Amino acid sequence: MREAMPVLSASTGLHEMLALLTSQLHPDANHKEDLVFLREVFSERSLSYLMRIHERLRQYEHQSPTPVLHSAACLAEDVAEELQNGPLEGDEKELLMLLTTPHVKAVLTVHDTVAQKNFDPVLPPLPDDLDDELEEESVKIVRLVKNKEPLGATIRRDEVTGAVVVARIMRGGAADRSGLVHVGDELREVNGNLIIHKRPDEISQILSQSQGSITLKIIPAIKEEDKLKESTVYLRALFDYSPFEDKATPCQEAGLPFQQGDILQVVSQDDSTWWQAKRVGDSNLRAGLIPSRQFQERRLAHRMKMGTYQSPKSPRAPPYDQACDKEDCDCEGSSSGQHVVSPKCKAVVPSCGQAFSWEFYSAGLRRSFRLSRKDRQSSPGESRPAESGEAEFVTYEEVTRYQQKPSEKPRLVVLIGSLGARINELKQKMIAENPHRYGVAVPHTTRLRKSHEKEGVEYHFISKQGFEADIQSNKFIEYGEYKDNLYGTSLESIRSVLAKNKMCLVDVQPEALKILRTAEFKPYVIFVKPHLPEDCRQHSTATSPGGGDNGQITDEELAEMRHSAEQMEQQYGHLVDRVMVKEDSVSACVDLRNILERLEREPQWVPVSWVRP
Repeated sequence: MREAMPVLSASTGLHEMLALLTSQLHPDANHKEDLVFLREVFSERSLSYLMRIHERLRQYEHQSPTPVLHSAACLAEDVAEELQNGPLEGDEKELLMLLTTPHVKAVLTVHDTVAQKNFDPVLPPLPDDLDDELEEESVKIVRLVKNKEPLGATIRRDEVTGAVVVARIMRGGAADRSGLVHVGDELREVNGNLIIHKRPDEISQILSQSQGSITLKIIPAIKEEDKLKESTVYLRALFDYSPFEDKATPCQEAGLPFQQGDILQVVSQDDSTWWQAKRVGDSNLRAGLIPSRQFQERRLAHRMKMGTYQSPKSPRAPPYDQACDKEDCDCEGSSSGQHVVSPKCKAVVPSCGQAFSWEFYSAGLRRSFRLSRKDRQSSPGESRPAESGEAEFVTYEEVTRYQQKPSEKPRLVVLIGSLGARINELKQKMIAENPHRYGVAVPHTTRLRKSHEKEGVEYHFISKQGFEADIQSNKFIEYGEYKDNLYGTSLESIRSVLAKNKMCLVDVQPEALKILRTAEFKPYVIFVKPHLPEDCRQHSTATSPGGGDNGQITDEELAEMRHSAEQMEQQYGHLVDRVMVKEDSVSACVDLRNILERLEREPQWVPVSWVRP
């Protein structure tokens, strides 16, 4: 026998009604699955909370609360003035302090604004006489408040209809924040002036010179623009970019310049050629245009094919490409006359320039294995072009914030240095200063052990056959030969230091980064370069890496050190997390110690592949 349905009164709340309804759901043989499903839905706590919120809002609506007064701020000022004119007791002093607090005064001002309904927007009246040609079309009148900030939109002339349309909306700009202007909208008037027969650059000049309120007459686009949330994609820029040197950008003033190592937040990838991005740390809310990864790689590949590719860091690198279809914006300088509407580009044609070949020092031995410059043989073979399989175009690397957890192993710290940096000396001083915190990967060697040496302390001593077998098994990150003996640093020696919860410091040739940049090690790469004067006379007290004449740096050595630093930064700068200029050993140790301490306590940007599966 079924239970009688409980009687509901007008005062019964929705959440109570829902609870009663749930209690009456008794599954039977015919509708068992459906009733079980309904009971699970109605029993959800979140649904009950929504019902309670709905009831509170309905109660608020029925009460129709009205403000007691519309001038609370003025009343508070009057009370404060009265209190200041007489002697004050404890409660009166506290009241005076509250009424004169900026936060309380701001709250009362907001209360008055809401009470007086001064926040309601004042829309401009629709014109009485619309153009005859617009009678069949919907017309939107938009009024925006514009100060010195650009609107954050670009315009172009449609090649087919000749209409001036909104080409793109820059995320975070004034037009985007208003939500009233969309891509594809056709502009007909600006501040009452017809713009049908004006060029886009002339319209941009009108907009850039307008201050305060700007009224636009717009024919909305038929296709509604998709409203996308800001992307959470962050990229590390691996090359320098200047939109004012890029002839292919739709609008140079809307471009976002950046340098190698900058972190960019990509907020829109609607355009497969030109992404919209912001620099992390910038105060500017408006996004700028950057070349997409696909577009940048495509045109670099085209230059390589044509033999005109140059390193992005090269001082003689040519401007990017020839002009494409242009847009105009109201940014400062956009009315210079440089923006000319041209037929749409069919292909990207690179500028001419000298071919560039990647060169680097031989992978050979670590610098710590080289006792001096005269101990190594200089030959043309010491620098060689990169292998064909290594000619990858570096553009962007997706990154994320990473904070080392107490349960995780420390990150590997990799020191790379140009000629004269003496990074092995720097590394050894750091380890000697705090051996419980820092450790070094013990190298392997085939030379005989000396009487004072211990296995696993100075070296791991191994036979030549065993060393060569480990080479074939890819156990070394780098190795080389010195005076008929083999030396090398193994992956296992690094793992053994990290397993002791020590921060492992290694100094390697930059080529080893290809092996070490993995999720296992999460290496933090520090590029150390010596402080170099303009000429050797300004550095007469310093000694050269190889001794030199009288222990002083010659002009030739100085030029070689400068070339080494420039070449290493050019070829491997995109893999470096921090550049450290070494002036002397003492200050360099202090700088390195500060870097390592911040590395442990502060989050860092790392490749996404190191953190996410």
